[in-house]
Amino acid sequence: MSSTDESKTFIPLNIAVLTISDTRSLADDKSGATLADRLTAAGHKLAVREIVTDDVEAIRAVIRRWIADAGVDAVITTGGTGFTGRDVTPEAVEPLFEKRMDGFSIAFHMLSHAKIGASTIQSRATAGVAGATFIFCLPGSPGACRDGWDGILAAQLDYRTRPCNFVEIMPRLDEHLRRPKAKGASA
Repeated sequence: MSSTDESKTFIPLNIAVLTISDTRSLADDKSGATLADRLTAAGHKLAVREIVTDDVEAIRAVIRRWIADAGVDAVITTGGTGFTGRDVTPEAVEPLFEKRMDGFSIAFHMLSHAKIGASTIQSRATAGVAGATFIFCLPGSPGACRDGWDGILAAQLDYRTRPCNFVEIMPRLDEHLRRPKAKGASA
């Protein structure tokens, strides 16, 4: 079981929140507001918050911009993870992953199953790493955002969480890009 090492200093992250919806505006985006409220209450900084339509290229454009932004440590999306024709978040985001985080989906479904039972199979929650940026894709309901933040992300985005957390490995996420070529290696 994880625990919090209070002898360590909390390290605030810059977290971007993207709501994917054809019908929401910032004024009525309860899921995005839930994430923004929870991450700032935990001590992190809301780097940016946007809404984009359920369109693969529009979603990718925002995510790519945030991956390239040194001021964004992590991205959390909400919406578009279901099975309807307009639900395209995994199709938009997963091709950007350098490494997929299969355990996130498993952990999310375990939490969700405890609350909504077998209905959890209607979510394609996913996560991965791209350009040294963590990306987490949650369903579009405020309840799913609460579950994802409270049950997984709050601890994993807290440097004090033991036995391990995402913050402590952040400096090494792009080490493969900094590694010098081996002598004699071809271009």
